[in-house]
Amino acid sequence: MFELAHWYLVCKSLHLIGMVSWMAGMFYLVRIFVNHAEALNMQDATSRSILCNQYNLMEWRVYNIIMRPAVYITYTFGTPMLFMRPDLLSQPWMWVKLVLLVALTGYVLVCKKHIRLLEAGSTQHSHVFYRAMNEIPTLFLVGIVFLAVFKHLINWWIWVVGIGLFSALIFSAVRKVARKQKK
Repeated sequence: MFELAHWYLVCKSLHLIGMVSWMAGMFYLVRIFVNHAEALNMQDATSRSILCNQYNLMEWRVYNIIMRPAVYITYTFGTPMLFMRPDLLSQPWMWVKLVLLVALTGYVLVCKKHIRLLEAGSTQHSHVFYRAMNEIPTLFLVGIVFLAVFKHLINWWIWVVGIGLFSALIFSAVRKVARKQKK
């Protein structure tokens, strides 16, 4: 018979599967936003219409078939872990992780808003904006993984400075790519 420790590991495994799927969905979805924003600027109306319709179909599918279920799976199997291990809630790293998780959930809702804006053709954002937006989940991923791995051993100053430096590196790369594309 399964003991509580086994159920915890089952929940943890499914929680991680949900998280990986959630991340994959976000990376894919916002990459489609980049292409959609570029298509909105096409001169040929027929090509623009065909591509924008296809991108919008893809965006809704990724959102509804990959990302939203992955969010549910992540929460569905992460929550019981906290009930099985309530001691985790006494650790600061877990509270930071939970705050990041709530913020990441907010990011998912922002993505839904951008699907609607792109669908209506009323976005004011360029493909460069969406390239930068595509890097935000990377920052969450790095922050959450380091919290989950180092747990109570985390050095908060190094974690904050590391995330800050990593952010600066990523967004400077996005700016560099945008400058190259303008040339």
